[in-house]
Amino acid sequence: LVVLEHLSNHDNVGGCFRCAAALGAGAVLLTPGCADPLYRKSLRVSTGNVLKVPFGVASNWPGYLSELHAAGITTVALTPSPRAIDLAEFAQSPIARDGRLALILGTEGPGLEAVTMQQATVNVRIAIASTVDSLNVHVAAAVALHRLARV
Repeated sequence: LVVLEHLSNHDNVGGCFRCAAALGAGAVLLTPGCADPLYRKSLRVSTGNVLKVPFGVASNWPGYLSELHAAGITTVALTPSPRAIDLAEFAQSPIARDGRLALILGTEGPGLEAVTMQQATVNVRIAIASTVDSLNVHVAAAVALHRLARV
């Protein structure tokens, strides 16, 4: 599962759907404030994959995190924070190998809400050069989904 938290940019929403489809995510969950994935720009960037990947809206976000946990889903908050666990290390862990994961992606700039980071099962980061502060959200989605799909 891919969770998009407050992604208001149609290009990023479409790109995340394209990555989800390409790398085997079962569905996309949108939080309030996300751009409409059926808007023409999202649809174009996704190369039509918003019509193929199931999606829904978690209107009670971040309260929906507890529902994911109750369903036995490990919530994985992606962050550039140096305090987070390296994605490569997490991908080798038994919890990642279980495969019941919700990868949570936030906006560029503010990132994920503090409450999301606190309530997520684990916070992970993608190791990148210290001269770069972050990756575009759909690029980060592709890297993380690829890494987690290969465990």
